[in-house]
Order: sequence, then C-alpha cells, then structure tokens
Amino acid sequence: MDAAERTQGSAHDTHGAVRAPSALLLAAEQRAVLEFGAFFAASPLLRMAGRGDRHPVLVLPGFTAGDRSTAPLRWFLRSQGWWAHGWHLGPNFGPTRRVVNGIQERLDELHGLHGRAVSIVGWSLGGIYARELARRNPTIVRQVITLGSPFRMVDGDRSWASGAYESLAPAHRAELLRIAAKEEDREPVPVPTTAIYSRTDGIVRWHTCIDTVSPRHENVEVRGSHSGLGVNPTVLAVIADRLAQPEGRWRPFKPAPWAAVWYPKPADWAPTAT
Repeated sequence: MDAAERTQGSAHDTHGAVRAPSALLLAAEQRAVLEFGAFFAASPLLRMAGRGDRHPVLVLPGFTAGDRSTAPLRWFLRSQGWWAHGWHLGPNFGPTRRVVNGIQERLDELHGLHGRAVSIVGWSLGGIYARELARRNPTIVRQVITLGSPFRMVDGDRSWASGAYESLAPAHRAELLRIAAKEEDREPVPVPTTAIYSRTDGIVRWHTCIDTVSPRHENVEVRGSHSGLGVNPTVLAVIADRLAQPEGRWRPFKPAPWAAVWYPKPADWAPTAT
C-alpha cells in the first residue's frame, strides 16, 4: 500500500461499496485557491509551453460547472495558439438528453467551422463525455485529454459528488454508468488519449481515472487537487505539450529533466493493453 492509499484508508465500506476519498483529502481541496494563484504566477513560464497550430479544442466542464470554470484554461490555450471553445450548454448536471445531443452538435459545429479534427479536453465528468464523443466520432476527434475523470467508475463507486449527482440527476445515473462502467470490457478509445490524475484527488478516487496503457493511451500523474486541475500550471503544461504534437504523430508525454519532479511516476498497476 502506497502513501496515498494509507492517507485514504480502506477503499471499501462494510457493505462492499467503494468509498469516496477521505475527509482529509476533501479538506485539502482548498489547495485549488493556491493553484489558481500559481496559474497567474507561472504565466511567464507557461508561455514557453507547447505552441498551437490553430486547430480547434473543445473544453468540457465538470459536474455542476459551466464554461466559466474552464475560462482560465481556454484563455491559456488561446494565448498559446489554439482555437479553444466552451461547450455553451450551461451547468453540467449530468448526461441529460440536452447535453448528449448538445455536445454532439457542438463537436459537429466546431469541425465544420474550422475544417479540422477537434481535440477534446474534459474535466472530471466532462472527460467521460469526451471519451464517448471520440468513440462515436473517431474521424473528427484528434485526441482526448481528461482531467481527473472517473471513467472507470462502476455502480457502487462513491465520490464526494455522488450525493449531489444522485439528487440532481437521478434519472441520468444509468446513462452515466452505461458509458463509464466496465471500461476494460469496451473497445479502446480509437484516438490518442491522455488521462491526467492526482493521487491526492479529494473528490473522486484516482484509481477510477487511469486508462489502459498502450502506444496511443497514457496516464500522467500530477501533484494537486481535483478542483484545481484546470488551473494547475503542471497540468496546463501537459495539455499544451499534448496539443502541440503534429497531427498523426502522437507520442507519450515525457517531461523535461528539470521538470520531472513535478510528475510522479504513474501508478505501477495501471492496466496495460495486451
């Protein structure tokens, strides 16, 4: 058991359900305020991150959040040379019919507007949508980057958002579990994917946020909170690096030697494609 697991304690309650992260990690989510400050402090350094080729990027927010939550991330991406777009669907209250149809229409709109394949960055629940969009539209999705997205969640898994989700969107939980459950039994996402996660995530269990490792699917571990992933400078540097790759020439992320301390080695037990 590693240090992060000891911090969380046992992952299961007496009924066998998978518990949410510990209350200690939840309290540590206040780090997001510091990460937001670091976003501004690191702006000059982030200018040296990957530069864009003007291809479109669709950014999907997490549960209960909207485009305002992803504004700093989109501002950064635009300043680096990508056409970063919000989803224009208001707060994310789960996979309602309006959301499911709306994100497909938004993807089609951006592909038509720019005439190029669209990269998708999804934060938390938004990342689950992003992976599903790529599965349904492999010819117009360039790559997917997820930020603390519990796409390996199964029925019985708990997070600190579970209660709110079940009360706000009980009718949509089945749809969420349909597109997220038993990830290992589904065909791999047919485009390159980067799953960014933190072992000290205080909202969702980090174990549910990692992908099966293959030549086109990777996991990148960062240090930080769940709530700050969209402004964490180390996360933004990874996103820029991934988006800056020439189309069709995707390679796994490798931090510069001087930056390696900010990127712990991904979980040893992360599943590997056979």
